Amino acid sequence: MSFEESMKRLDEIVEMLSKNEMPLDESIRLFDEGLALVRDCDTKLKDFETQIAEIMRRNGEQDGNGSL
Repeated sequence: MSFEESMKRLDEIVEMLSKNEMPLDESIRLFDEGLALVRDCDTKLKDFETQIAEIMRRNGEQDGNGSL
């Protein structure tokens, strides 16, 4: 699943949970799915950050302390 797809699904889950109209076991399942999506998105963002830092390093655009 792409980052954008994960974020879209996460938005759907948040909306469903905020309505509070489903059984508790389904809410827990969705909450668990949401946490997994958050972890996946965080990993992807860190990977994107690494890629951007590498591109900037190759092009001599990085600042002196190595941060973005």
